[in-house]
Amino acid sequence: MKEHYYRYYIGAFISFCAFLLYLPSLKNGFVNWDDTQYLLENRHIQSIDPDFLRWAFFDFYADNWHPLTWLSHAADYALWGWNPLGHHLTNVILHAVNTFLVVVLALRLVEAGNARGGRAQEPPLQVSSRFTSQDSRFPLIASAVTGLLFGLHPIHVESVAWVSERKDLLCALFYLLAVLEYMSYMSHKTYRAYSLALFFFVLALMSKPMAVSLPVVLLILDWYPLRSWSYKKVTALFAEKLPFIILSIVSGVLTIMSQRSGNAIIFIYPLSARLFVAAESLFAYLGKMIWPVNLVPFYPYPENISFPLLTYVSVVALPFLITAACFAISKKHKWLIAVWGYFVVTLIPVLGIVQVGGQSMADRYTYLPGLGPFFMVGLVAAWAFNKIDALKKQMILFKAVPVAVIAVAVLSMAYLTFKQIQIWRSSIDLWSYVIEKEPGKVCRAYMNRSAAYDETGEYDKAIADYDTAVAIWPFDADVYYGRGKVFSKVRQFDKAVFNFDVALQLIQGGAVNDFGPELIYLYRGQAHLNSGHLELALKDFKKACDLGNGDGCRSLSIYGSNLPNPE
Repeated sequence: MKEHYYRYYIGAFISFCAFLLYLPSLKNGFVNWDDTQYLLENRHIQSIDPDFLRWAFFDFYADNWHPLTWLSHAADYALWGWNPLGHHLTNVILHAVNTFLVVVLALRLVEAGNARGGRAQEPPLQVSSRFTSQDSRFPLIASAVTGLLFGLHPIHVESVAWVSERKDLLCALFYLLAVLEYMSYMSHKTYRAYSLALFFFVLALMSKPMAVSLPVVLLILDWYPLRSWSYKKVTALFAEKLPFIILSIVSGVLTIMSQRSGNAIIFIYPLSARLFVAAESLFAYLGKMIWPVNLVPFYPYPENISFPLLTYVSVVALPFLITAACFAISKKHKWLIAVWGYFVVTLIPVLGIVQVGGQSMADRYTYLPGLGPFFMVGLVAAWAFNKIDALKKQMILFKAVPVAVIAVAVLSMAYLTFKQIQIWRSSIDLWSYVIEKEPGKVCRAYMNRSAAYDETGEYDKAIADYDTAVAIWPFDADVYYGRGKVFSKVRQFDKAVFNFDVALQLIQGGAVNDFGPELIYLYRGQAHLNSGHLELALKDFKKACDLGNGDGCRSLSIYGSNLPNPE
C-alpha cells in the first residue's frame, strides 16, 4: 500500500521544484501586452458583484469569452490590488499544481496501457503496473521525466510568467482533471466520475476555448491506452462523448462571436499560405521542445510567403505522411499514433488556419499540446533505463549514463527557464528582447516599447521607436495615436495634430485600433487647445463627447464658455 503513494510523493517533489524555479517571476511587473487591457484598465474586475458576473458571462471584453479567467483576476485584485507579486504568485501556484497532475496522469496512462492486455512486442509502454514487479520503476521513471519536462521546460515560461496568460494555466488545470476523471469513469463506470469529467470540461472551456479538443482526445484515449474500441462499442463511445461535443460546439460559436466582435479574426493571407505556415509551425514547436533556445514572445508572420510548389506540397503533406506512418505501425506501437494524434489535435485550434492576430505561432500554445511529446520522452527514457539496468553488474558506469543524461537535461532546462523568466521583468525588457531577436520586423514590439518609454518619461526614445513602427507598418492607427500623444507631451502640437489626423483617417478607412476614435478626438482637441485653436478644440471635444467620452464632455463644458458668441 505504501508503494501506491509513490506517484504522489514524486508528483509533489517535482511540483515543488517547478514552484521554486518560478519564484523569481514574483519580482516581475505587469507588461503592456494584454496586462494593461485585461487588468490595469479593466474596471470590471475591481469588484465581485452581480454586475461583474453579468459582464464576465455575457460580455466579449477584449475579444474573449472566458468568465472563469475573469473571476480569477478579480479574486487576485480583491486580495492584492495592483501589486504584481500576488498575481504572479497565483500563476506559479497553478503551474505547480498542473505539474503535479501531469505526473499523476502520466503514471495512470502507463498503468492503463499495462492493465488492458498489452503484448510484449509493444515497447515501451508494455511493462507491469505492479510496484512489486521487476519493472516497477518503469511507471515512476516515465511519469517523473514527463513531469520534469512539463514543469521545468522553458517553452512554458510565457504561460506562467505572463499574468494575462492565466487562462492557459486554468484551462490546463481543469483539462487535466477532466481527463483523470474520465479515466476513472472508464475503469469503474460510475456516474460520479463521468459527471465530474463533464463538469471540469465546462470549467476548462470557461477558462480558455482551446479546451475544445477534449472530446477527440478522449476518443484517442479510448483507442489507446484504454483499448475500449470495438465494432460493437463505437456507437456507445461516441454517445458518451456527445455532451462533450455539444459543449465544444457551443464554445466554438462563442469564441468566433467574441473574436469577430473585436475584428480579431483577420484574413490578410490566403488559405494556401496559412496552411503552409500552420504545417511549418507544427514542426517548429517540436523543434523548440527538443532545442529550447531563441524562444521569442512574438513570432511574426513571414514577410513574403512565396514558395515553390514542391516545397509547399512537401511541408503541407508531411503531417499526413507522419500520421499514415504511425497508423502503419500501430499494431505494434499504438502509443505512437496516440501521442502524435494528441499533439496534432490539441494544436489545431491555434495553428493559425483561422488567423487571429499577427503572430505565426506562440510558445504559450504548447502548454497543453507539449504534454504529448514530453510523455513520449518519458516513456523512451524509462524504457532505456530498464534496458541498461538489465546489463551485468560490472557495467555500473554504463548504467549511470541515463541518470547523468537526465540530470544534465534538467539542469539545462532550469537554467534556460530562469533566463527566460527575466525577459518578462518589465515591458521594456520584454519588447527589447523581441526587437533583439526580430529586428525591424515586429511593429507591435516597437509600438509597445514606445509606450513603455512614454511612461518612464524617455520621450526621445519613444518617438524613435514610434518612427520605426511607422516604417514597418504605416497602416496602424494606434502607432500614430501613441506618437501624437508623445508629441503633445514635448509640446510639438503641430506634429501631434498631424499624427491624430492620420490615425482618424486610418480608422475611417477601416483600420482596427485598440483605443477608439473618441480618445483620438479628445487628445487632438487638447493639442488644438494648447496651440491656441480654441474653435477646433471645441469641435473635437464635442465629437469625443458625442462618442461617449466623459473627459470630452467636461472639456467642452469648461472651455465652451470661452468661445465668443456669434453676432
